[in-house]
Amino acid sequence: MMIVRTTRLLLLVSATMPTFAQGQGLEAEIQALKTYCKPDIERLCPKVEPGGGRIKACLMAQQNELTVGCAKALQELKEIKKSM
Repeated sequence: MMIVRTTRLLLLVSATMPTFAQGQGLEAEIQALKTYCKPDIERLCPKVEPGGGRIKACLMAQQNELTVGCAKALQELKEIKKSM
């Protein structure tokens, strides 16, 4: 009986690990976005109100003006969301 419970617990934990890892990756990328895109947001989208994806849309509309760090952070966030 103990082996069955242990096996179920291990299966449950292993099934949730990819989701947890993706969530951690997403949080890390959002933090990277805040770090690397803050100057770009201040420079390119100063009057855009946060929320509803407006800042991201503003940045994407001005992709050619983004710094390398911000462009990379946006690309990595896009890839993480695609894999979810």
